[in-house]
Amino acid sequence: MTKFRINQKGLLRSDVSRRNFMGLAGGAAAGLAMSSRGVWAQEATDEFKGKELNVLTWPGHGDPYMVGAFEERYGVRVRVKEYVGGDQLLAVINSTPQGVYDVILADAEVVEQLVDADQIEPLNPADYPFADFFPEFQKFEQHWKDDQLYAVMLRFGYLGLAYNTEKLSAEEVKSYKILWDSKVTGKVGWFDWYLTSLQPLSLYNGNKPPYDISNEAFDKLRETLFSLKPQTAGYFQMADLFSSFANGQAWVVPGIGDWVALLLEDQGRPVKAVVPDEGGLQWTESLSIAKGAKNPELAKRYIQYATSPEGQVKTATLSSYAAAIPNKEGWKLMAKEKPEWADRLRLREDQENVMDQYRKGNIFPRKLPVQQSIEVWNETWTEFKNM
Repeated sequence: MTKFRINQKGLLRSDVSRRNFMGLAGGAAAGLAMSSRGVWAQEATDEFKGKELNVLTWPGHGDPYMVGAFEERYGVRVRVKEYVGGDQLLAVINSTPQGVYDVILADAEVVEQLVDADQIEPLNPADYPFADFFPEFQKFEQHWKDDQLYAVMLRFGYLGLAYNTEKLSAEEVKSYKILWDSKVTGKVGWFDWYLTSLQPLSLYNGNKPPYDISNEAFDKLRETLFSLKPQTAGYFQMADLFSSFANGQAWVVPGIGDWVALLLEDQGRPVKAVVPDEGGLQWTESLSIAKGAKNPELAKRYIQYATSPEGQVKTATLSSYAAAIPNKEGWKLMAKEKPEWADRLRLREDQENVMDQYRKGNIFPRKLPVQQSIEVWNETWTEFKNM
């Protein structure tokens, strides 16, 4: 069984004891010619009938709405084990023999850790519909190592500020500067994770990218963070974060994005999300084939399904939490079948959309710190909470 620890750059290493951590969150690729129509459109056979596909995933991805069409087509059963957060995913991997899982759905920063720990299989780019992906995502940096592919992007979203629209205006939240306004004293909430909390403040300080900063810039980031103590309403896990908006405890939260706002909107809450002028983070969920998977061919077919237009529309509109998708053909199918969701998720090429936001150059992938260790960033966050 492989064990992990974190080195100074925050990368997982194998064959040593695992230590506590939370994983953080390119140009066109030559030769990625297969389209969506060429993968999920393949004729189904009986070779997989009666098999089980075991998937390790964030909550909601085992919903029959998502996996039902795949199960019916191949006569298989998709079984999922859910986790919440990169730390929990890695704990499961750490305690489970290889071969238990076939597919792993993970954030892109965790994919990097899994590659380094030899926990996922290399993939053949020609097997997946990159020809239909937006060029920016055809060779997404965090999914490749030494020119070898290890994961395929499933969905993504942006993180900036979530705010109560009855308390704050769209103009007021154009900058992270609102966090220091006397109007929100005692009303700034925090998702209790050092990376999504510190990196927006790093962007506010002018660090681009926000995760690769000098020690001097990090000292300034500490000061910026600590100056927000009087503004703070509390530190929340995800369920409590929803409650904090609902009961008015928090009016604004950095490091949170559309998926939270959309769920709260569906509950009738006056909450929206915005990427401030200084920029935001991109969270990215990706699919990989687990090392030693018992059903690697079926796992490949599942990734093909999930990244096909049909699968993309379903994953984008999961009831657990919605997201943007990288497949342009998925956008077209969304506009045809679920036009209201195409509008809500800004997935229309003929209108201002999520890719326009990306192309402004102020969206940065969520990554682990480069010039400091994970421990230094995490200890700073703990010190702030204990002030």
